[in-house]
Amino acid sequence: MQSRGLAIFALFMVQLLYGLNYTFAKTVMNENFIKPFGFVLLRVAGATVLFWLVSLVLPKQKVDRKDYIKFFVAALFGVVINMLFFLKGLEYTSPIHAASIMTIVPIIILVLSSMILKESVTKLKIIGVAIGLIGALVLTLYGKSGRAGDNVPLGNILIFLNAISYSIYVILIKKLTTKYHPFTFIKWLFLFGLIILIPFGYNELDAVQWQTFSPYISFSVVFVVVGATFGTYLLNPLALSRLKASTVGIFIYLQPVIAGLFALAMGVDFIDAVKIGAMLLIFIGVYIVTKKPKKTT
Repeated sequence: MQSRGLAIFALFMVQLLYGLNYTFAKTVMNENFIKPFGFVLLRVAGATVLFWLVSLVLPKQKVDRKDYIKFFVAALFGVVINMLFFLKGLEYTSPIHAASIMTIVPIIILVLSSMILKESVTKLKIIGVAIGLIGALVLTLYGKSGRAGDNVPLGNILIFLNAISYSIYVILIKKLTTKYHPFTFIKWLFLFGLIILIPFGYNELDAVQWQTFSPYISFSVVFVVVGATFGTYLLNPLALSRLKASTVGIFIYLQPVIAGLFALAMGVDFIDAVKIGAMLLIFIGVYIVTKKPKKTT
C-alpha cells in the first residue's frame, strides 16, 4: 500500500512539474533571456550531467552493442525533435494551448500502436480519436493568446508535432524499458541527445547574457533543468513500475489544469469559451481512447 501511495505521489509530482514548466519556460524565452534551441541544449546538458552523476552510485548494467543504435534513434525522437519542437512551439503559443494539446499523446500512441505494433483498435476508440483531433484543430485554428507577439497556429502545430515525436519515442522504447534499468536507459538517451543537439543550440546558448538574469529568471532556468527534466525523468519510472498504464494515462489530464491555473495566476495567459470547449473535446476524446472495454460474458 505504501509503495502504491509513493507511486501516486511521484506521478502527481511529475504532472505538477510539467504543469508549472509551461509558464517558467515561456517566460525565459519570451523575455529573450535564452532562445528556444539554446534553452533545449542547456536543459539536456544539465540533465545529462545529473543523470550520469547519479548513475555513479547505482549498480552498473552492461548494454548490448546492437542496442546503442536503438538508444540513438530513441534519443532523436524522445529528446531532440521532442524538446526542440516543444520549446519552439511554446515560444509562439500559450501555456494553456500547449498543455491541452499534449494531452492528445495517448490518442497518437493508440494510432501508432495500431500502425506499427499492429494492435487492434475498436470503433469506440476511433470515435475517441476523431473527437480529440477535432478539439486539437479547434484550439489550433481559433484559440488566441494573451501575448501580442505570439503565433498561435504555428506554435500549436509545433506542439502537436512534438506530441507525435514523443509518441513515436514511447513506441520505440517499449522493449528497451523491459530490458534495461530506467537509469541505464535514460543516461544513454540523454547523452546521445546532447551530442545531436550541440550543432542546433550552441550559437543560441553561447549568446546568452548570464549577468542580465534576475533571481526569478535564474530560478525558472534551474526549475526547467532540474525539476521539469531531471526530476520528471527520475520520478516517472517509479510511478510506471507500480501503477497500471491506464492510471498513469489519466494523470496527464492534470497537466492543463495545473498549467492553466499557474499561467492565470502569473498573468501570462487567459481562459475563454474556445479554449474551454476545445479542451473538453480533447479530454473526452482521450478518455474514450484510454477507457477499458467492458468484458463480455
